[in-house]
Amino acid sequence: MRRRVAAAALAVVPSVVLVLALLAGSTALSSLGLQAGPPPTPVPPNGSPSPFLDRLSTPGDARTVPRVVARSAMLVDLGSDQVLFQRDPGRPRPVASLTKLMTALIVLDREAGRLHRRVRVHPDAVFGRNDYGAGSTLGLRAGERISVRDLLEGLLLGSANDAAEALAIEEAGSESAFVERMNARARALGMLRTRFASPHGLDDRGRSSAADLLVLLRAAWRDPALRELVGERFASVRSNRVTRRRIQNRNVLLWLYRGATGVKTGYTADAGYCLIATARRDDRELAVVVLGGREEVFSDAASLLNHGFAAFRRRTLVDEGEALGSVRIRGGSVPVVAGERLDALVRVGQEAAIERLLRGVPSAAYPPPTGSVVGTLRLDLAGAPVGRVPVVAADLAPPEEPSGSWWSRAAAAVSGAVASVIGALTG
Repeated sequence: MRRRVAAAALAVVPSVVLVLALLAGSTALSSLGLQAGPPPTPVPPNGSPSPFLDRLSTPGDARTVPRVVARSAMLVDLGSDQVLFQRDPGRPRPVASLTKLMTALIVLDREAGRLHRRVRVHPDAVFGRNDYGAGSTLGLRAGERISVRDLLEGLLLGSANDAAEALAIEEAGSESAFVERMNARARALGMLRTRFASPHGLDDRGRSSAADLLVLLRAAWRDPALRELVGERFASVRSNRVTRRRIQNRNVLLWLYRGATGVKTGYTADAGYCLIATARRDDRELAVVVLGGREEVFSDAASLLNHGFAAFRRRTLVDEGEALGSVRIRGGSVPVVAGERLDALVRVGQEAAIERLLRGVPSAAYPPPTGSVVGTLRLDLAGAPVGRVPVVAADLAPPEEPSGSWWSRAAAAVSGAVASVIGALTG
């Protein structure tokens, strides 16, 4: 009887696991955990439903480089700014509602400490069904009074286009004036391939690149209020006319990916599906940008994040004070040591393939003061830079007594100087 009961129990286990997997919406329970998938809630009042998934499609072996469907993508370690994966990172593309991250950054800069201030919705911020097809909106009404924080929640969680317009007009007096501020901020951040045309991105006239969007993310990620907002799954937005609007975050990674922390989704017909996402596991935080997805980009993003967490390990590649041999400078060669320690993420199993390139700096001359910077050490892996450290002059050996005639020593000195110049020009 005990054997029959045990056999029956074992037969039930696979079914239970399957049910739990379906409820979790996960392809790997061990790595993603048991988490309920997001409910398919439409964005109020008449916006399109979010493209919610109930599971992610990711490779079984996260150590191999995943096949990414999207046209452009980047994966970066936020702690070190080290690029772990990239595909066409510099090409300007329409980025749809990822534009709203810049809108939020500018608003938070101006409204820090007063997010509960109520603003009056301008009539020009009210969207009709014919405005770019309306898209996602809060259904704001002219004259409605609503807090800056609630508008930001509508902007970042529900991707509400009327919230973007209301914030832009409130902050700059008009949409066009606000767009000027957006582009000025982009230039100040060094986003050289970016041009915004609206505070919401529905127009598809604005352009940015995966590399530029990571620059924007780094700037935005320094604001604790923004980090808190984009990590919310739900929000209840209230005003003097509508008691509650229930908003659900469109970023399904917050439900389906263990460690997900934000950030923003986007979609238009020209831009395709777009996503900026972040995730933290242990002491590492990664960011991924995926642009131009054909169906959904959450699986691409999850695959890249899995790869970043599984395939890379932090290693100490150079110790401060480590002897590095000698480097040639003007007038001779000098023994050098590493001026700093270098830690970097290295793909598992490829530590031995790292190349070291040691070069002197043209301004250094012999004999240099001990501890002065006389060169750089660059580390490359498969042609891509991993990092670099300054190299400094070590203690020089006491000079030897000169030998030979004065003219032979002069000729040797001239020959050494010429060789140093040629080395600097060709190296």
